[in-house]
Amino acid sequence: MNNLQNTYEWGHSSQLVRHNVLRNTYWLLALSMIPTVLGAALGVMMHIPMPRGFMGAILFLGVAYGFIWGIEKNKTSGVGVALLLGFTFFMGLMLTPLLTRTLGFSNGGQLIMMAFGGTAAVFGVMATVATVSKRDFSGMGKWLFAGALVLLAASLLNIFFQMPALYIVISVLAIGIFSAFILYDVQQIINGGETNYISATLALYLDVYNIFSNLLALLGLGGDRD
Repeated sequence: MNNLQNTYEWGHSSQLVRHNVLRNTYWLLALSMIPTVLGAALGVMMHIPMPRGFMGAILFLGVAYGFIWGIEKNKTSGVGVALLLGFTFFMGLMLTPLLTRTLGFSNGGQLIMMAFGGTAAVFGVMATVATVSKRDFSGMGKWLFAGALVLLAASLLNIFFQMPALYIVISVLAIGIFSAFILYDVQQIINGGETNYISATLALYLDVYNIFSNLLALLGLGGDRD
């Protein structure tokens, strides 16, 4: 009898921990949007130049992975939260060229809102499926990681070739892969595979960021000039 009670109490406690991690992750993810918007707005208003080309991409990856390393190193303290918010501000700044180009269209503001709405819809659907589905999506992890590496390599390659068709393919695949990542990352939290809300927020933020930026890039292909 005592063993059954202990098992029940352990299961209830474990479920409560997972619920708290998911709740804290969603709150921190929502908070992380504030510095992202501030960084993007500052970049557009101040016309802050962003590094371009292959060396610009390498510099961006170096800074981004430096932030990611620091966040993971300090994920059990407030320093990790501060670094995460600093990272999201930096990522907002990196949206400057894409937003500036989009706002150059007569319907640029509408395209940005469409990309935002589409990203929110994708997140809502995928997070809901991950929450209610009985299917185990943990096996997707290694394939999604491999897909992300292929996307990164293709993106770096296209810096040299500048092929519009490849650009479209990369954007479409990125939206698909990072949508699936939301499914995987949310279920990791629900199943107890991820117990740190800072790491969980970082993963979901990168998913959302990549969906938004690639969706906006695709929508921008049909932008209207004055």
